[in-house]
Amino acid sequence: MSYLPPDLPRLRTLRTWHAMWVERIDEAIAAVEQREEERQQGEERRPPPDWIIELGIGVGARPIEVHVGGCYAAGKRHRAITRERALADGIQACIHCRPDTELGVL
Repeated sequence: MSYLPPDLPRLRTLRTWHAMWVERIDEAIAAVEQREEERQQGEERRPPPDWIIELGIGVGARPIEVHVGGCYAAGKRHRAITRERALADGIQACIHCRPDTELGVL
């Protein structure tokens, strides 16, 4: 059972209409791909922050460690912080990047 019209003029109309929508969809896909590429390039070019704090798991968890920005040992849960926050008492310094040395805490 075919749901398409049997005559040529209506079939061509449907073909034109669907081609128009495929073109619109392709344009939308290209625009999204362009935005994603620009976002990714922006992330790659963005310099790391001077200091980051690694966060614990869960809501309200205490910070775990202070790191120099770009430290390979920093976990995925981290955010940029200021120098003053990095010097806060009770937050352990990373033993790999040694932010305490750079902050002059030693």
